[in-house]
Amino acid sequence: MNNALTFLVATLIDLYLIVVLLRVWMQLVKADYFNPVSQFVVKATQPVVGVLRKIIPAAGRLDTASLVFAILIGMLKAAALSSLNGYGFAIVPVVITGVLFTLSSLLSMLFWILIIRAILSWFSQGYNPMEAMLHQLTEPMLAPVRRIVPPIGGLDLSVLIVIIALQFLRLLIGV
Repeated sequence: MNNALTFLVATLIDLYLIVVLLRVWMQLVKADYFNPVSQFVVKATQPVVGVLRKIIPAAGRLDTASLVFAILIGMLKAAALSSLNGYGFAIVPVVITGVLFTLSSLLSMLFWILIIRAILSWFSQGYNPMEAMLHQLTEPMLAPVRRIVPPIGGLDLSVLIVIIALQFLRLLIGV
């Protein structure tokens, strides 16, 4: 029973954390605000981010209010899992683990966005709002790699290289 509850709590928190991190990433890459995916993300996060923006100003293109909210959600996950597993509640481990959970979720989100974009590229049949959004979200990561490793024989290895780098980083942080 405890494992099932832990799984459910972690999954629900992770899903919302990914939506908040997607908002941060969309702001950084200047994704199309009017895309249906963007509209969903903004509407799902606006109640809290709107309040936080009144307190926490943006730092250039970085949506610091959304980033702080994401870290708070990561800390909530750390506290909830600690509580559900019967561990004591200490603020420093919760903060550190929360930041690591947030970073791990960001890397995981980017990994899955790359995977979905690669799969969709095989079946692309013209313009699709979801595919356009995935292109906007991934191109800032892929373009620098393409400058170093150009397509070889028509095969673009940049997605594979970035996926390996993301997985390496996830293993480094160990969450």
